[in-house]
Order: sequence, then structure tokens, then C-alpha cells
Amino acid sequence: MTEPADTAEDHSARIAALEEHIAHQDRTIEELSDQIAGQWKVVEQMRAKLDQLAERFLALEENALEAPPVTRPPHY
Repeated sequence: MTEPADTAEDHSARIAALEEHIAHQDRTIEELSDQIAGQWKVVEQMRAKLDQLAERFLALEENALEAPPVTRPPHY
């Protein structure tokens, strides 16, 4: 038993389905790209904040008084 030959109508339907599938994929890729761009902005903001905090910590550390030497109390 042989299969019926594909008709032009079948081809058109398959092409339409493929085009629809591609359109959905394009939209998904665009949405993911937008999300990645937004996340990258957040990462850059966090990196800048971390750099600021590191500089602040180093400045505080430089200005901190030295720890008093550890000595035994006089009653020992």
C-alpha cells in the first residue's frame, strides 16, 4: 500500500505551521534577550555597589585605631 502524495495544500499547511512555530520562537528569544539585558544591568549595579563598599571598608580599616596590646591584668 502506498502513501498518498503530498498535495500543495499539505505543503502550505506545513509551511504555515513552521512559520507560526518560528514566530513563537522569535518572540521567546526576544523576551529572553530582554531579561538577560535587565539582569546584566542589575549585576553591573551590584558590582558598582560592591566596589564602593570595598573602598569604604578599606578607608575605615586604614583609619581604625590599632588594637590595644593584649597584656595580663596587674593582679595576676
